[in-house]
Amino acid sequence: MLVLASASPRRQELLGNAGISFAVQPADVDETPLAAELPRDCAERLAREKALAVWRVRPQDVVLGADTIVVTDEAILGKPRDADDAARMLRLLSGRSHRVITGVCLAGPGSAEPRTASETTLVTMGEISEDEIRSYVATGEPMDKAGAYAIQGMASRWIPRIEGDYSNVVGLPVALVYRMLREGSGRAVR
Repeated sequence: MLVLASASPRRQELLGNAGISFAVQPADVDETPLAAELPRDCAERLAREKALAVWRVRPQDVVLGADTIVVTDEAILGKPRDADDAARMLRLLSGRSHRVITGVCLAGPGSAEPRTASETTLVTMGEISEDEIRSYVATGEPMDKAGAYAIQGMASRWIPRIEGDYSNVVGLPVALVYRMLREGSGRAVR
């Protein structure tokens, strides 16, 4: 069985829409980047830590860990701490392009080492006024999202262009995950 080590409703919806059967058991992992850690390394490390945290209690299953970060000027933007932090992040992203990196890791029986990979998507965001930022933050939508926005939600009105995998920006690169599952034992894919 495939176990998603995440409580994210967006990741659950993406897997379900792709017809991939799974169970959910969230991992409790500190998502703080390490000092001088490169963005891709951070996303992959966190995905691995999440997968291993759940796999230790479910060693008979294939566990999928994932972590999404937003990167601008090599600064990692995770989930905002509060409304002020969300507004700060949106100001940083306004009128610019940034990268969204999702690290994924599969841990499970039959593989000596967990398999880790990542997907990067370039997102272009239009200018966002202070009033728009204030109104958007007040909706609460940005509060549990890396970079303080949801491309599939209200923030879609500010995103005229992406280069790469859309599902990656939502929170899980489905095609990459499916390919990794098929290359593995295949037991987790139905």
